Amino acid sequence: MKGGARYIVLTLISLGTIVLDQVSKAHIMQTMRLHESIPVIENFFSLTYIRNPGAAFGILASGSNGFRMLFFGFTSLFALVLLGTIFFRLHQDDLVGQLSIAGILGGAVGNLLDRLRYGEVIDFLDFYVDIYHWPAFNVADAAISVGVCFLIVHFAFEKKEEAGPIADQS
Repeated sequence: MKGGARYIVLTLISLGTIVLDQVSKAHIMQTMRLHESIPVIENFFSLTYIRNPGAAFGILASGSNGFRMLFFGFTSLFALVLLGTIFFRLHQDDLVGQLSIAGILGGAVGNLLDRLRYGEVIDFLDFYVDIYHWPAFNVADAAISVGVCFLIVHFAFEKKEEAGPIADQS
């Protein structure tokens, strides 16, 4: 993908992720009570409205509001700089890398908007098997996770440019 098209793709994927994330969270907040759970697939998946003041899996949930805001502010800023650096270092034709970064960026901004507006993140996708639950998450978390997985696999299997034959120096 050349020139301006890569920025359009980044913008559309990121904005689409942000909009889907924020609309889904708004719908959950308007139609469900906090901690309400609606089974969708019995003993496997429910919509469960929770608010997570911490990081992934509730890490830092018991910390003070000031510390969490400072921590997540710096972490978000670092993540955005890192994503921008990776994006601008990608080859212009690296569509998988660009789409991965766009999803991660959209997810990061979606959760950052929650933290700025509510001081916590709205989660509602609750997967489990019987009594064993995966921590609830949201569209932004899913976009970040999928984007990171694709990026790791992509970089792991990326073919390095051949340096060419080495001249015989005997």
